[in-house]
Amino acid sequence: MLFSIIQLAVIQLLLPVIFIWMLWKGRFQTKTEWAVQTLCTIMLVVWAVLSGRWDMFSYYLRALLLVLLIIAVYRSYRKHSNLPWRRALERKQKWSIGIFVLLGAVFAWYNVSIISGYTAEEPAAELTFPLKSGTYYIAHGGDEEQINYHQSVTEQQYALDIVELNALGTRASGLYPKQLGRYAIYGAALHSPCTGKVVEAGRGQADQTPPQSDPENPNGNYVRLACNNTEATVYLSHMREGSVAASEGDEVQKDQVLGRIGNSGNTTEPHLHIHAEHNGKGIPITFQERFLVRNSLVW
Repeated sequence: MLFSIIQLAVIQLLLPVIFIWMLWKGRFQTKTEWAVQTLCTIMLVVWAVLSGRWDMFSYYLRALLLVLLIIAVYRSYRKHSNLPWRRALERKQKWSIGIFVLLGAVFAWYNVSIISGYTAEEPAAELTFPLKSGTYYIAHGGDEEQINYHQSVTEQQYALDIVELNALGTRASGLYPKQLGRYAIYGAALHSPCTGKVVEAGRGQADQTPPQSDPENPNGNYVRLACNNTEATVYLSHMREGSVAASEGDEVQKDQVLGRIGNSGNTTEPHLHIHAEHNGKGIPITFQERFLVRNSLVW
């Protein structure tokens, strides 16, 4: 887990900062050279902003990265605005331009893919957001694997993983604490996202100590609902041990408390997993007609 955190920090924070610094300090021979490196830096930073898990380090760093980018682009442009567009370049400079063109194209493609995942073509199940009184962050969501790993699992396509942000804009006090109470969402009341009937309820699973998980009981403590307004059934998983307040066959009303957020099942930290499934395939879900994706916030 430590390696994953370091890897995320390098890709999401260190790499964009290095590219911004290179642009800030760079001395270019032509505007073409400047433009190529600038566009590459923009594409890389935008990719980090769109694809990053900003709840890990602070959601506010996302905006700071964009501010640094804007300042660096402006300063660099002012410094190189009088350069010609073309001039004889050394072989090393030509190679540099080629590398930045390639990197810029790759990250531009990544960004196009991510943005294409901000909408879903299939009809969605309209639900009520099941968490109240907090700032909630979508850690996984959307119609693209870069921002939602669930897309590779047919039954869980369009699933959402939801955490809560604290005052610092992080999901927990610490990078990966073992104490469940240090995660902002742990113990939050889970409300029914619809009026309907409980078709399954699982209980009796212990909360795991992060980053341990229980792959043999993937849902942990959970409730599966047949909502009146959709043919799909809705799963709400990883509930707190002993908190499930509904049983199979119960009729439930929208916003009725079903339990509390925990860390049971195949999960490495407290969060809510929610997805809608119909005929063995996940379908999109919306809240007030809003399709949530990674880095979306709900208050």
